[in-house]
Amino acid sequence: MTRTIVVSGGGTGIGRAVAARFAADGDQVVIIGRRADVLEKTAAEIGALALPADLSEPADVERVRGDLAERFGGIDVLVNNAGGNVEGRGGVGDLAERWTANFRANVLTSVLPTEALRDLLNPAGRVVFLSSIAALRGSGGTSYGPMKAALHPYAYDLAAALGPRGVTVNVVAPGFIEDTEFFGGALDDDRRATLVAQTCTGRAGTPGDVAETVHWLASPGGGHVTAQVVQVNGGAERGR
Repeated sequence: MTRTIVVSGGGTGIGRAVAARFAADGDQVVIIGRRADVLEKTAAEIGALALPADLSEPADVERVRGDLAERFGGIDVLVNNAGGNVEGRGGVGDLAERWTANFRANVLTSVLPTEALRDLLNPAGRVVFLSSIAALRGSGGTSYGPMKAALHPYAYDLAAALGPRGVTVNVVAPGFIEDTEFFGGALDDDRRATLVAQTCTGRAGTPGDVAETVHWLASPGGGHVTAQVVQVNGGAERGR
């Protein structure tokens, strides 16, 4: 049975891998992101529908909701992947501005679409939030970790609210994942070696590792798993 899958931040990296995994099943996949050119290119390559939008802006979110409701009526899976360490990429401004920027990039981009789309979720639907190992271990003094951590109790409350409808809500917290834009090309060989050495598996993660986890949580096999934080970091959260 074909499902409707919505993936935010679906143009690159983890979001693209997640979207491609569902598209490979023949599902109808909708990818959302701010960069229309990147989004359209990815949509054409994986067979998805692109909806450019800034999900930190309520007006854009309402437009997306209206479009999805008109096209599909309901949705089956919502993957909230949009985000990134805005402060860590040289964000400008004072402390309040930097923290607000990461709040908009990582909290609002998940909460606003979830609240807008929750009534469109079909029975046995799935909601997955992409968090980070930084929510559990810290993010080197930036606001990124705290903002990702804010999604965890929100997901727990949402799981309780949507559970009677058969909808599950979970969080996936990746560690070091290569082949993404997260580090902005600033990761040198020494830092990479340090991150790999923190794992028990002796390797960096891939976007595909995360995509497979999200895909399983959205499968019938994940139907009794809810209100959980699933770590995909090769054991690095334990510290080595």
